[in-house]
Amino acid sequence: MSLTQILQDLYNSMGFRAMTYGEIIMIAVACVLIYLAVVKKYEPLLLLPIAFGMLLANLPLTGMMDPPAYEAAANGAQVMKQPGGLLYYLYQGDVLGIFPPLIFLGVGAMTDFGPLIANPISILMGAAAQLGVFITYNIAAGFLGFTPQEAATIGIIGGADGPTTIYLATKLAPHLLGTVAVAAYSYMALVPIIQPPIMKALTTKEERRIVMEQLRPVSKTERIVFPIVVTVLIALILPPAAPLIGMLMLGNLFRESGVVDRLSNTAQNELNNIIVIFLGVSVGATTNAKTFLKPQSLYIIVLGLVAFAVSTAGGVLLGKLLNYITHGKINPLIGSAGVSAVPMAARVSQVVAQEEMPGNFILMHAMGPNVSGVIGTAIAAGVFLSIYGH
Repeated sequence: MSLTQILQDLYNSMGFRAMTYGEIIMIAVACVLIYLAVVKKYEPLLLLPIAFGMLLANLPLTGMMDPPAYEAAANGAQVMKQPGGLLYYLYQGDVLGIFPPLIFLGVGAMTDFGPLIANPISILMGAAAQLGVFITYNIAAGFLGFTPQEAATIGIIGGADGPTTIYLATKLAPHLLGTVAVAAYSYMALVPIIQPPIMKALTTKEERRIVMEQLRPVSKTERIVFPIVVTVLIALILPPAAPLIGMLMLGNLFRESGVVDRLSNTAQNELNNIIVIFLGVSVGATTNAKTFLKPQSLYIIVLGLVAFAVSTAGGVLLGKLLNYITHGKINPLIGSAGVSAVPMAARVSQVVAQEEMPGNFILMHAMGPNVSGVIGTAIAAGVFLSIYGH
């Protein structure tokens, strides 16, 4: 073979020749997301691997998301001709519903349910913060031509819970996975920007200055019984929600039992970090130009913002109602933490409250609606799976 032929073959194998304008655009989008993760520090733990997965998926001829190829042998058996790409196999953890529940295991091990147990009324604010999920579902299905399964997947973005969004997407609308995941994690990252204007618009200065009473101490028995009871009740009422709720509560039981520190630490750290890498990169790899660059994607991103904004408003408005019922004992700002972005949404409630009154400490009160929002979003996903997951 001549040198000219070798060079020609090498040139023909290069990705430059196969690159499309769509892939160039997606690589630019990936670079913007990397910038937001690294420079602006917007949810970097997941936004960075998702963005790099997007980058990899739009580099042509790499074959990283290619499925394995088979051919028939002489005896009729199927023999693997070409193994699949690395990201294809990692993506099976999403498709098979493995990675999101394992993320919930880590979240449960890191989460203190004490504020929720001490103030059960905060469950209502977590439920009210699912308002955006169901309103957006109805808008998408009733007016924009999305199927009920697609509409449910878009609506769940309003819960601001990335793993639940991914889990529901893989079950109901896998073709939307990349778009809804990017939207969900983007809005989670933008919680400190999106929520405060809504919170301030729906509350008065006097309401934002309300000082809440200190929460009662929660016994160890309550902390241990809570995850067991919640798992049993929700799994019996909504069986499809059992993988998410079960892993969330198992992680919390590791934490609260006090007898398996090694398991609790592993769930919080090593295991969680590994799954975050696999989940983020594999989800980002689904955002190739052919599936992402469609008008439908713009609708999804806008609807996701609507869902998140309405969910925030729903939590705040119920907080106002509870404040009225309790004669001024509840600061409505904690209702905004009913979305599932733990603990970022609770911290935003704290920041807005301290802007009005330095020294007003409502963070622990906001954690009640915040952790109940995680449960609420998983329940909402369970409702959709019960209806459409057959």
